[in-house]
Amino acid sequence: MATLKELSYRKDPLTGGHRACAGCGFPQIVRAILMASKDPVVVTCATGCLEVTSTIFPYSAWTVPFLHNAFENAAATASGMEAALTAFKKKGKIKGNVNVVAFGGDGGTYDIGLQALSGAMERGHNILYVCYNNEAYMNTGVQRSGATPRAANTTTEPAGKVKSGKMRPRKDLTGIMAAHNLPYVAQASVGYYMDLIRKAEKAFATPGPKFMNVLQPCRLGWAYKPELTFEIARLAVQTCTWPIYEVENGKWKLSMKPKDKKPITEFLKLQDRFRHLFRPGNEKLLEDLQAETDKNWETLLERCGAQGGMV
Repeated sequence: MATLKELSYRKDPLTGGHRACAGCGFPQIVRAILMASKDPVVVTCATGCLEVTSTIFPYSAWTVPFLHNAFENAAATASGMEAALTAFKKKGKIKGNVNVVAFGGDGGTYDIGLQALSGAMERGHNILYVCYNNEAYMNTGVQRSGATPRAANTTTEPAGKVKSGKMRPRKDLTGIMAAHNLPYVAQASVGYYMDLIRKAEKAFATPGPKFMNVLQPCRLGWAYKPELTFEIARLAVQTCTWPIYEVENGKWKLSMKPKDKKPITEFLKLQDRFRHLFRPGNEKLLEDLQAETDKNWETLLERCGAQGGMV
């Protein structure tokens, strides 16, 4: 694994001066993943926060080849890019390896882009797809997505007198990708950036289709102080609401196991999207959410054989 000193000498794929919100996590995700590649990279990106804040016409924050596509087809575009590079290599027009990376938010990955993503993974294209997951359609007004956790307040499933936020639990997209029998699948958090870099390095070293699902707290949609992004991203792991793990050729491996698992309230209380849960009358819902988290954690431990480092 590359050291931080080694990474500091590599080309920064994203310049300063982009228009991401203060405290946003995706610039760190982009930098960590792309700088983990020893080879040149080409990037495609679905419509979303990353695209609209980094490519404001006529400017671009990208220092690597970048192609914006529609909301739904980042994986399909990456498939075409990989096929073109393969053809160029056969014709002798390019030499060496070039890594193809597709970025998409949870809206363009869990929902709108799921068909293209599943198709690209099933066909076996040698690409890395990264979901920067902020758990809602943040760019268009904080609407719920398939990644939004149960009980979160959104503009399309608001918390009020009728119901307490989103009714259904989020989709297990990482598990769905693992069910595609990919050589490498990983779930990570921007709060543990060295784990994120290590997983990206492993993905780039693995031939074939790869998928990474990276939790990225959203200061706007989750409603918290900008300086708390990394703390909240770590709490998601420490409370087991967002476990981090990897699946290599069908073998599940836990990346981190909390030494003292914290209650989910430690994660929820810092975010205004969950503040309704702490009002009188919602005690049972909090208990249900804790029980749901515990059940999912135990299931993951069984899959992984309960190994993994402590946090």
